[in-house]
Amino acid sequence: MKKHSILTLSLSLLIGGILSAQQKQWTLQECVELALENNITIRQNQLDYATAEIEKRTAFANFLPSVNANANHSWNIGLNQNITTGLLENVTTQFSSAGVNLGMDIYGGKQNFNQLHRANLALLARQYQLADISDDIALLVANGYLQIMFNQEILGVQKAQLAVSKNDLKRTQELISSGVLTIADNLELEATIATQEQAVVQAENNLRLAKINLAQLLNITDYENFAIEMIDVDVPFSEVMGESPKAIYQKSLSFRNDIKLAETNVEIAETDIALAKGSLQPRLSAFYGYSTRLSYADRLRGTGEFTDVPIGFVRSTGEVVNTRVEGREVVAPLPIADQLGLNDGHNFGIQLSIPIFNAFSAKNNLRRSKINLERTKNIKEQQQLDLETNINQAYNDAKGAFTFYEAAQRTSQTRLNAFDNAQKRFEAGVLNSFDYAQIKQRYEAAVSDEVRAKYDYIFKLKVVEFYFGVPLSF
Repeated sequence: MKKHSILTLSLSLLIGGILSAQQKQWTLQECVELALENNITIRQNQLDYATAEIEKRTAFANFLPSVNANANHSWNIGLNQNITTGLLENVTTQFSSAGVNLGMDIYGGKQNFNQLHRANLALLARQYQLADISDDIALLVANGYLQIMFNQEILGVQKAQLAVSKNDLKRTQELISSGVLTIADNLELEATIATQEQAVVQAENNLRLAKINLAQLLNITDYENFAIEMIDVDVPFSEVMGESPKAIYQKSLSFRNDIKLAETNVEIAETDIALAKGSLQPRLSAFYGYSTRLSYADRLRGTGEFTDVPIGFVRSTGEVVNTRVEGREVVAPLPIADQLGLNDGHNFGIQLSIPIFNAFSAKNNLRRSKINLERTKNIKEQQQLDLETNINQAYNDAKGAFTFYEAAQRTSQTRLNAFDNAQKRFEAGVLNSFDYAQIKQRYEAAVSDEVRAKYDYIFKLKVVEFYFGVPLSF
């Protein structure tokens, strides 16, 4: 059987299995979208992004004045003067008070501006971090997707080769009946079929494991009903491989989220230095307070009637000295609205705070911020070096994989020619079954190596395209 016939039969078996299963077939784009939606790491980073948004709102709110209200109601139980009798008695009185305080920063070393700038940078850093993780997960999904396609194609090849062996066994039995071959040739082919049946089982297990791995990445638990859309993937031609690794690296610097994240972290560290310097400057703030109080106790009120009350006499004449005293009566407390206006008060002013000595905490914070800036610069430089190294490695891997694929193609073709010749000789009875099985197994191994080399090259090419900014697709 020709090589294209084996692959055609493999594809037919594959399509038949998919149609019979009638499962939803997930495309690569759908798998990537589902992974980004369900992946726990993505969820965690989305929560970090939400936290950064809160921090930004907090930094913006620092420009607004702080307003606080207070209220108090108290009972005074015990020995107090009765305003009616003037005697000390055990009585209960009630009082209420309320107030509003307002405070606002006028100048604080530009810390509010720097804090808002830092919050915006932190939010941007979370965006880059989330996008970088999303890119990595998309690449993992693509790898898992290709792994399923590879194992599916290997399974198809194994089934096709098993079908060929069964046809050979049938043909051998006919040749034995005609006396061209012996019973030993039949036994050898039966052993070959048993080996290939084991290979089919192993290929089915590998396919199932590949599906489980991708399903777990997508957070899907129904492994048995999970299937992807099978694509007839040819070895693609990519213009990216015509670029030099240096050109790929220079372009990747302009859009890679991990590099943007490192650059943003450097800006955050620079802002931290400005914040630390601001804590060394004076702070000027303004304040205003309003308060009032209420009493629920009875009160004394003048009646408008006056009486003369002696308060002494003149020594020289003995004349009595009187004073006019207005009579008083006990009445209910003033209305609440009247008391609020009569008992209110205002308090306002400005406050200046000048840092003189705080156990070197502010200066040490500044020193730590400067050290952290150097650390983030080193991290950025290291990430750029790692990116360049990874691109060179991926580029060389892709070139090597393509060379290996071309060699595997040539090997597969030569093995096919040898197998075709051996099959004719075997059917003519001039080649024994053992030698025929050896040639056939070498051809089958060459076909499997070609499939493996093809998918290995495709994935490594996608990695290079990924660094060049080409969207993932097959």
